[in-house]
Amino acid sequence: MALTFELDPTFDRPLRDGIATLWADVSNAGGAVGFVPPVTVEDVRPDLVKHLTAMAEDRARLLVGHDEEGAVAATAFLTHNTHRLMAHWVWLYTVMVHPRHQGRGYGRSLLAAAADAARTLEGVEAIRLTCRGGTGADRFYASCGYKEVGRVPGAIRVADGDDRDDIIMLLPLG
Repeated sequence: MALTFELDPTFDRPLRDGIATLWADVSNAGGAVGFVPPVTVEDVRPDLVKHLTAMAEDRARLLVGHDEEGAVAATAFLTHNTHRLMAHWVWLYTVMVHPRHQGRGYGRSLLAAAADAARTLEGVEAIRLTCRGGTGADRFYASCGYKEVGRVPGAIRVADGDDRDDIIMLLPLG
């Protein structure tokens, strides 16, 4: 069964809690979404509030994927650039698919839905994202059409003695 995607869903408590739970579950399964396990829902809430603030200020858009039971199964945030010379591309942040849904093609579906959503934004020509080296995410994004356009060696410190590259990737929408 495929996920059902929605851009800018009505934000309510079940959606908020679903995203927070998804974020904690993805982090605890080893997903590179800003945390190192173990993580609780309460640990991720401040970062979620930052995304919600950006949404309230029209700086970000939420794309959510629901599974066949209606549960939050995937998310991505499309964030506008604040710099006037870079308004022609958006950032893609917090790209997540719940671990129980991994391996079903939902990640590809999420990225395709994000690209479709970005194409509806006036003047947007590309999506840019960063990912943590050493996870294989860069290979996955490349298989979905993203190109590596930069790399900062050792920019992400996962733990003492465990520094990872910050990989910058771009998907032209034309």
